[in-house]
Amino acid sequence: MERGKERNTVASERESKRLQKARSFDRKALGAIYDDFHQPIYSYIYRRVGDVEVARDLTADVFRRFLQAIHNKTGPNQNLRAWLYRVAHNIVVDHYRRRQNQQHYPLEENIICVGDDPIQAAELNLKTEKVRAALLCLTPDQQQVVALKFLEGMSNKEVAEITGKPVGAVKSLQHRALASLQRQLVQAGEEVPA
Repeated sequence: MERGKERNTVASERESKRLQKARSFDRKALGAIYDDFHQPIYSYIYRRVGDVEVARDLTADVFRRFLQAIHNKTGPNQNLRAWLYRVAHNIVVDHYRRRQNQQHYPLEENIICVGDDPIQAAELNLKTEKVRAALLCLTPDQQQVVALKFLEGMSNKEVAEITGKPVGAVKSLQHRALASLQRQLVQAGEEVPA
């Protein structure tokens, strides 16, 4: 437990120093921030929009907004990760508003690798489609919490920072989302562990 706190403290201190240098447009610090956060932000956005090109464009927009915020002196003072994910979330919401579509959370298309057994592959494909359909039934807030918590591996506290909601609200959204997913999957004929 103590080691985890030490790692988080060291990471926070390193992030804080990089942010300070980035505010002075230090190229090395900006490059390190980009290197550290580009892939996680891209993955988060890709899972939300399900389109490689759109995800690339929206990810670029996140970092453009970061640079713009630093230039305008409105960028984050601490917890850069939460700030970037919040911007990414807002950009995805704006993307769907522009498209006037329901926000959704597609699963990655190429996660199925079952070897040479076509029956297993077909069963897994069917289960994936059922999970995808169940995720579409969640509210956008529930989708975001599920994405950050289970696909990005974040803690409730981190999810709360990113969403701007109290930890209790995040736990409640998570609980309701999981209950809804369970109901949807049971209705679809899937066995769900208790």
